[in-house]
Amino acid sequence: MSDNGTIIRMDRVSKAFGGTRALDEVNLAVQPGRIIGLLGANGAGKSTLLRTIIGLYLPDRGRVETFGCLARDLSRKELARIGYVHQEGELLNWMTVGQLIRYVAAYYSNWDEDLERRYVADFDVNEKARVGSLSPGERQKVAILIAIGFEPELLILDEPASALDPIARARFLDLLLELIQTENRTILISSHILSDVEKVIDHVIIMDHGRIIRDGSFDDLREEYARVRVTALHGSLPPQLPFTGVLNCKRSEGEALLTLHSQSPRQIEDQARSIDCEAEIQSLPLEDIYRLVVEEK
Repeated sequence: MSDNGTIIRMDRVSKAFGGTRALDEVNLAVQPGRIIGLLGANGAGKSTLLRTIIGLYLPDRGRVETFGCLARDLSRKELARIGYVHQEGELLNWMTVGQLIRYVAAYYSNWDEDLERRYVADFDVNEKARVGSLSPGERQKVAILIAIGFEPELLILDEPASALDPIARARFLDLLLELIQTENRTILISSHILSDVEKVIDHVIIMDHGRIIRDGSFDDLREEYARVRVTALHGSLPPQLPFTGVLNCKRSEGEALLTLHSQSPRQIEDQARSIDCEAEIQSLPLEDIYRLVVEEK
C-alpha cells in the first residue's frame, strides 16, 4: 500500500489496441475499504482498466501502481493479495472441481476452508464434476470461489455474475457484503446488471470511450438526481413550473413527473408550495442515473 493509503493509482494512463484507444489519459486513486462499481457500455474500457491494474496489460503511456508497486512489476507477494474473476472464466478443464479447488488452495497458507465449505454448500457446487463439463453459470461459481478462498485484500470482479441465475446472484451479493466486513478489504466490480450492483456498492466509477467521467461516492451521486411527482392541490398545474435543473418533464392537467438535477429536497418542496402543489420526491435507480451521467458528459 502506498504511503497515503491508496492501493491503486493510475496517472494519465493510455492504452490502445490498433486504432482503438481503450484507456484515454485515465487518472484514478482507489482507497481501501470500499465496494466500487465500475460502470460503462461495452467498449468503454472497463476490462482494460481492470487488467491494467494487475499487470495483464501494460499501458502505452502513464503510470500504474497497485499496492505501491508498479503493476508491471507485481511480485508473487503482491499478487497473493489480489483475487481476480473475469467473465470468460478460464479454468483447468481436465480437473474435477474438487481437484481444482485443492490445487489452488495449496498455493495459499491462508486459504479459508470454512469459507470454502460454506460456499460449496450455499452455491450447490458439485466438486465431483469435471470442470470442462460445467455450464457457464457453474464455471463462474467455481471461478469466484478460487478468487475469494484466500481472502484477498483486493478483489477484482469483471462481470462475475453475468451467467448466474437470480437466486445465485442474490447469494453472491450477500457474500460481497460479508467479505467487505474485513477491515481495509476493497472490492472493484464491473457489471451490466446495475440493479444488482446498486445494492452493494458505496462508490461509483463511470467510464465512457476510455475515459473516467465520474468517480465519487454513490450516496453523493444519488443526491444529485431526483424523480419528483408534482400534484396540484386545487385545480390544474400552472402553464409554467418553477423548478430548476429540469432534465425531463411529463405532465398532465393536474400532475407532472420531473427528473431534476442538483436540487435539494427543501428547494423542491419550496418550489412546489409556491404553486400550491405537493411534491413527492423519489430516488432514481442506478440504471437511470448512469444514463443521465453519460448523456450529460
